[in-house]
Amino acid sequence: MRLIASAVTLILATTALAESTPAERAIAQLPKGFLNPEAIPDAQIFLPSPPVRGSPAELRDQQLQKAALKLRGGPRWEMATADADLFTPRATGALSCAVGFDISPDNTPKLDKLLRRTLMDFALTTRAAKAKYSRARPFTVNGKPQCTPEMDKLLRSDGSYPSGHATIGMGWSLIVAQLVPDRAAPLVARGAAFAESRRFCNVHWQSDTEAGADAAQAVMATLNAAPAFRAALDEAKAELADPAVRARAPSRDCTAEKAALALQ
Repeated sequence: MRLIASAVTLILATTALAESTPAERAIAQLPKGFLNPEAIPDAQIFLPSPPVRGSPAELRDQQLQKAALKLRGGPRWEMATADADLFTPRATGALSCAVGFDISPDNTPKLDKLLRRTLMDFALTTRAAKAKYSRARPFTVNGKPQCTPEMDKLLRSDGSYPSGHATIGMGWSLIVAQLVPDRAAPLVARGAAFAESRRFCNVHWQSDTEAGADAAQAVMATLNAAPAFRAALDEAKAELADPAVRARAPSRDCTAEKAALALQ
């Protein structure tokens, strides 16, 4: 039996282990966030409704989705597939090129732990809005492949608006930007690209990703008022004060990432 309290679809799924995929089992093992569920901002309160059928905003979504489909199988698709990963040790490394050093469980264990713990905080903000609007995802409309076929059943059962992945990606970039303010501009840009990766994956419309990225701001403000988060942030800041940590080059191919981002 599966209970989905939605949040990217991914985040709150629970499935019988005998029938679950590795990704679904990883979801069930996610750490508790910093915020109590009742303290997490409800995106349905502050986000606008998704575009209505036939509106200029919906037409924009459709046009941008067609443009994204033309890049399927190429570098931007591959980057989007990598950005879809929220559960493996490589996940937080998505921001490595933007910050200029390697973010990983090995090089930045405190920062890695901090980001992973906020995953639920950012994802849960989208829960009620997803249930309210139950917007169909692009791949269920256009019939084209999406970049995480192992998540197909979960994605089909979860609303498209707003994007929980986008909230997480932008949220993570805002956290790292607080810790490394001199890299704030490229970090926020990478957070926006992380959000847009969901469009290139064919699992979200552009307006879904923009709404998800906007939702991250509300969660970030709430986290900054939480003592436990502030304490973990201070620990990560102390970790990043070590020159050796910042000297370790990203394990990702930053040249390839830059080329892929040029295909936006």
